[in-house]
Amino acid sequence: MCGITGFWDVRRGLRAEERRIALKAMCDTIAHRGPDDSGYFIDSQDEVALGHRRLSIIDVSPLGHQPMQSISGRYQLVYNGEIFNFKEMREELVRRFYEFRGGSDTEVILAMIEEHGLDNAVKRFNGQFAIALWDEKERVLHLVRDRIGIKPLYYGWSGGVFLFGSELKAMRAFPLWQSEISRDNLTAFMRHACYPAPLTAYSGIYKLMPGSILSVDADLVRRPAGFSPFPGEGLAPRRFWSFRQVAESGQAEILRDPLAGLDQLTRLLRESVARRMIADVPLGAFLSGGIDSSLVVALMQEQASKPVQTFTIGFNEDGFNEAEHAAAVAQHLGTKHTELYVTPDQAREIIPALPYMFDEPFADSSQLPTRLVAKLARTEVTVALSGDGG
Repeated sequence: MCGITGFWDVRRGLRAEERRIALKAMCDTIAHRGPDDSGYFIDSQDEVALGHRRLSIIDVSPLGHQPMQSISGRYQLVYNGEIFNFKEMREELVRRFYEFRGGSDTEVILAMIEEHGLDNAVKRFNGQFAIALWDEKERVLHLVRDRIGIKPLYYGWSGGVFLFGSELKAMRAFPLWQSEISRDNLTAFMRHACYPAPLTAYSGIYKLMPGSILSVDADLVRRPAGFSPFPGEGLAPRRFWSFRQVAESGQAEILRDPLAGLDQLTRLLRESVARRMIADVPLGAFLSGGIDSSLVVALMQEQASKPVQTFTIGFNEDGFNEAEHAAAVAQHLGTKHTELYVTPDQAREIIPALPYMFDEPFADSSQLPTRLVAKLARTEVTVALSGDGG
């Protein structure tokens, strides 16, 4: 997990040095997303700023540092995520005599964009990502979010400035921040127990819809009137992938052989898990004992050369405790298992920090054990797979 943030201060409401201080302050608020490194970029006209906090996973050397500039010098990129098929694309580019400086997937992203253009390149990316790409030649800022929306990306206008970030708190750290809680969006929260995309708790601030690209130029920064956060509505993000189209296409295919379908599903799951095990740092898994996480861990252990490290949170109340199921799965699979039984006091201690962790409210009690199991896992590993999103 990394963190990205930045702004476009086309009206220059801040002086040059103030912009640099502001960018660092925004990055500092998301240091927990990327404790290993930080980086900053401000464009040639001193208006556009990109910031990055890095959690090193692929190519942990300085050659993976962000913001990263493309070979031609046209693009600057910050991104949060991982592209799982970057090695295949890298080999393709090497065959075209493209020379790489390091081994990161970030460099492959930039090379693909230079070679194929943003829209065509992003359709080739198999992974989870939130990208901010500055095109110095066209003076356009592109924001991109992965197909399912695994990685968060917020954006919007506040105080006459265009802001973006992996978390709302990064945007709130900008000194000209003026947005207020939206009473209209609050009704959506009361109905859905969360703020459904593209809405957020704040007026004029949005979540980028999954599978979308938002391209922002100076005119849109100055005059956001007429903008819609819903793809396909006037001045709006554009989709590069549609779940609806994929589902409708799938419905048109008749499964004549259920056993063949099962074999195909097994192959796809195995390949998917294998891709997510690519890391240059210690890797483990959250294990609840349920179907999703147990299947993920089973496929990990099947392809691992040593016992997978698994982590579980347990509760002394039988109605909430899944640790016994997780322990049984771990023993069956032969993982290196760690569990922590949580007391009510330990759970209550987290509650005051929840607004800082999650930026805006969502009514799901799983946020407590998720925080606890992540903290437990971080003592041993840097990356953890889970059954969420299955």
